[in-house]
Amino acid sequence: MQRAATSWAAAEFKDIDLGDQRLNKRAVLLAERLAEKPTASIPSACGGWAETAAAYRFLAQDELDWRDILAPHWQSSAERMRACEVVLSIQDTTELDFNGQTITGLGPLSYEAQRGLYLHPTYAVTPSREPLGVLDAYMWAREPKGADGVRPGIKESTRWTEGYERVAEQAAALPATRLVYVADRESDIMALMVKAKELGHPADWLLRSQHNRTLPGGGKLWDQVTAGEPVGRIHFTLAARQAQPARAVRQQVWTQRVALPDAAGGVVNATCIVAREVDPPAGVKPIEWRLLSNREVDDLDAAAQLIDWYRARPRGR
Repeated sequence: MQRAATSWAAAEFKDIDLGDQRLNKRAVLLAERLAEKPTASIPSACGGWAETAAAYRFLAQDELDWRDILAPHWQSSAERMRACEVVLSIQDTTELDFNGQTITGLGPLSYEAQRGLYLHPTYAVTPSREPLGVLDAYMWAREPKGADGVRPGIKESTRWTEGYERVAEQAAALPATRLVYVADRESDIMALMVKAKELGHPADWLLRSQHNRTLPGGGKLWDQVTAGEPVGRIHFTLAARQAQPARAVRQQVWTQRVALPDAAGGVVNATCIVAREVDPPAGVKPIEWRLLSNREVDDLDAAAQLIDWYRARPRGR
């Protein structure tokens, strides 16, 4: 008699320990069900009312923390990363909208009347886009604005710096793997770059530039970079998204090593890359990316590699 194959969830969560074997088994089954129907509600994903009720009992366990459930997945992700030369650690923030539901601990979202949570995960992929797993997650509820229009609580930009610190910790445990922290415009904060410098850059960082900073010599960052000769052109196919079809893109590329003032009398050395679309289709906004990285870029191939790594982000242009 052949033994049934172990499910992916059982393998992924093989070391789960929630203090009760019944809870361990329920966590594995729920992971399987939700993975099969990721957009479905819990009743729709589960196989009947008894299983649905058991799922709700599992989620209602006050003594369980979401970190306890994810811990074995984090361990499995780290093992997959160990076999890679380079891992892209992609960060972004998403809203969990629970508007209209009677759940305690929620806060405002994009609009003050909306209720929900913010989730800031770190998602690991290879440069060829092979998924490796979730490495970390930062979750919080906003506090309502006060009468003065100011929102109390911790500074929300902290999540980007703390996200880098978690990636740096992971890098220390994986000395043969080079981790690259990849993030969009909101991450363009000097505190993150300074923290990476203080730690000795255990992980590289690749950020989309949001601020046209004034350089020590008085010029503006983006203007100075594009004032020089471009290093060449790249081309790629931009994947279809929303109502926009896939299309070919050609970009002209500039790159320059710059010193960015750190607001404390020092500087952070970084490479700035500007990739500007050439001859976009009529009526289409040209794609232009301005990127910052601690990595040195000597030629077009090195610049193209960082641009490709940035494009590994699942959304945003």
